[in-house]
Amino acid sequence: MAKRDYYEILGLDKNASQDEIKKAYRKLSKKYHPDMKEGSEEKFKEVSEAYEVLSDDNKRAQYDRFGHEGMNSQGGFGGGGFSSGFGGFEDIFSSFFGGGARRDPNAPRKGDDLQYTMTITFEEAVFGATKTVTIKKDVTCDVCHGDGTKPGTSKSTCKTCSGSGHVSVEQNTPFGRVQTQRECPTCAGTGQEIEHPCDNCNGHGTLSKNVDIEVKIPEGIDNGQQIRLSGEGEPGINGGPQGDLYIVFRVKQDKKFTRDGDDIHYELKISFAQAALGDELKVPTINSSVMLTIPAGTQSGRRFRLKEKGVKNVQGFGYGDQFVTVTVVTPTKLSEEERDIFKELAKVNGEDINEQQENIFDKTKRFFKGE
Repeated sequence: MAKRDYYEILGLDKNASQDEIKKAYRKLSKKYHPDMKEGSEEKFKEVSEAYEVLSDDNKRAQYDRFGHEGMNSQGGFGGGGFSSGFGGFEDIFSSFFGGGARRDPNAPRKGDDLQYTMTITFEEAVFGATKTVTIKKDVTCDVCHGDGTKPGTSKSTCKTCSGSGHVSVEQNTPFGRVQTQRECPTCAGTGQEIEHPCDNCNGHGTLSKNVDIEVKIPEGIDNGQQIRLSGEGEPGINGGPQGDLYIVFRVKQDKKFTRDGDDIHYELKISFAQAALGDELKVPTINSSVMLTIPAGTQSGRRFRLKEKGVKNVQGFGYGDQFVTVTVVTPTKLSEEERDIFKELAKVNGEDINEQQENIFDKTKRFFKGE
């Protein structure tokens, strides 16, 4: 099946800027992320592959010139060898003649890495926690232990390639008819066939299961950061090590505090009197409460620093600070006594106040409320 055009996958034209490519990738990767939409793994891989090429200026230029046919397994044209300015002649030649080094299909390979997005509370991010998540992933078959064969049986030499792992193929090229060697389609280059596959995994050697994994959330983790759980990914191939699991954190907002890195921000509302005369107030922090002195004449918007009252750095580099921003609150309703006091204050300050009177509707409401 022919591969789709990378620009078509991202919904862009060939003149798209890097910003447009990034925006398209973010939108589509979120839409097709396996954690967000079940059964979208292939779409997610397709989008990621397109972005990997088009976000790299060199790979993009090579892709624009030669398309999929010229791309090698690293997503570009030849990482070495003769190029002569022709965009990787060595790899183009390989596409015609089947040349180049072949990876040993029987060599041990590390399993695929996995990614899981975990949503946690503000407190869990600040103080750390231990949670259990359930992830659907491939695990080694516990009947055949990853071999793929039915217990009591073994693999046999591939009849198609006689155990060599490759077959000879003739093909027409611009240079004439050439015989090349290709990976055996029957055994996928392993040189062995499974005549009696395991009944539990149908010969795959792995099964898809829901697995419970304990995650230790480090103290001070922030939104968008991730941790790696070694060996919690997909099973290795041919005895290779398991892949890793990356946990990406999404932190919920808190009602009182706002976080900026390791620093905490808090809004403290005070009255006109407290701002003018000064006061000493109890202020909450993420750990406890502290007394904060508000100097007389404090203006709205003034910020106070509480040193090392912020979040512990996730790398262990100390603590952040807490910043308290003062907001002087204007009263929306005044009693007659309060109104007289403010009038007297205005006279003392020599201010000529053109007082805005209440409308008849507001006066009626106040009357029936007994104010």
